[in-house]
Amino acid sequence: RTPSTPSAPRQRPRTSTTLTRELMQAALAPRPFAAAASAGRPAARAVRAGPGVTTSAPSKASTTTTSLHAFAHPAGQNKSTRQRRGVRASAVEQERSSLFNLEDLAKPFISAKQSLNEGIATFYDESSGLWEDVWGEHMHHGYYPGGVPRTDHAQAQVDMVDKSLEWAGVEGPVTRVVDVGCGIGGSSRHMARKFGCGARGITLSPVQAARANVLTTEAGLGDVSFLVGDALDQPFDDGEFDLVYSMESGEHMPDKTQFVGELTRVCAPGGRILVVTWCHRVLKDGETCLPADEQFLLDRICDAYYLPAWCSVADYARIAADAGLVDVRTADWSKEVSPFWRAVIDTALTVKGITGLLKAGPTTIRGGLVMPLMQQGLRSGTIKFNLITARKPITP
Repeated sequence: RTPSTPSAPRQRPRTSTTLTRELMQAALAPRPFAAAASAGRPAARAVRAGPGVTTSAPSKASTTTTSLHAFAHPAGQNKSTRQRRGVRASAVEQERSSLFNLEDLAKPFISAKQSLNEGIATFYDESSGLWEDVWGEHMHHGYYPGGVPRTDHAQAQVDMVDKSLEWAGVEGPVTRVVDVGCGIGGSSRHMARKFGCGARGITLSPVQAARANVLTTEAGLGDVSFLVGDALDQPFDDGEFDLVYSMESGEHMPDKTQFVGELTRVCAPGGRILVVTWCHRVLKDGETCLPADEQFLLDRICDAYYLPAWCSVADYARIAADAGLVDVRTADWSKEVSPFWRAVIDTALTVKGITGLLKAGPTTIRGGLVMPLMQQGLRSGTIKFNLITARKPITP
């Protein structure tokens, strides 16, 4: 008699929650592109981000923000050099197209946006409720001294506000602060309590502005309010604020020179400007732009989070000086935020996190699927978490 073959154990059907968890876990696996791209090392094309600043721009592989940029060959290349780089770039593009990126699963369900601002507003309209539900009112990195993980993440985010203000030398008195890219107003309310000052906040997201005003009313803070506004064309008078604050919104600005110019305009003479933002690393001697593997990582993040071209903290320092600001200082806190994305990913893999992602929609799901790329970029040094502060002189 032929022994009977044991039947395979019955598999329980996968739910959407289980499938999303599996996709997020798969996203944490090492990606094969880096080695392949490094072999060719074609230079990413450069794009102007305002006078005097050249930043690395998304390549043609990027589908969400590419149309927002005008590309140009790096300066100093002759025709034969461009042809050789073109051959290598073509090989890398073929390699890219042969790879499957998990975040692409969500793309067919995301409607095209007419502008970068529309994409940013929609992203935060859809995702802010989930973030508040899981992480609270502060929509930015936490501060982890020495890069040591901690479990009190909400306090870590408050510490980020306090430590960055301390680093910038903002101890008071402060009479009026503007929060540029305010989210749902966590930083504004914290500074209003800390300094006893008035505060205004602007965001491109109507959902964020409305929620910020509700939370502020509930907190009983009178001279604190929020509205929909563009950081590149702010609805405020010249010199209206003695503290101009931007926590993790500079990365959304397509023109960094205009961004710093508006921060300078609304700052009162003698006032302080503080920008905390994501940057790419400072280019090495001989580099005109990032190599292909690093640029490809940024391209994918740009697509998911509606980001234009990145720049370095050195670019920001130069722009600030050109704007007439003084006492310009910068810092790199990449180590101090290094545990953050691991913590965000862990919360996203919980039942509450996955259910929230599914309810929030495909744009937020795509954002969730590229969170490991932020962790990878910080770990490799491609992405930097930078601070820039400066003072507007009393006399021009």
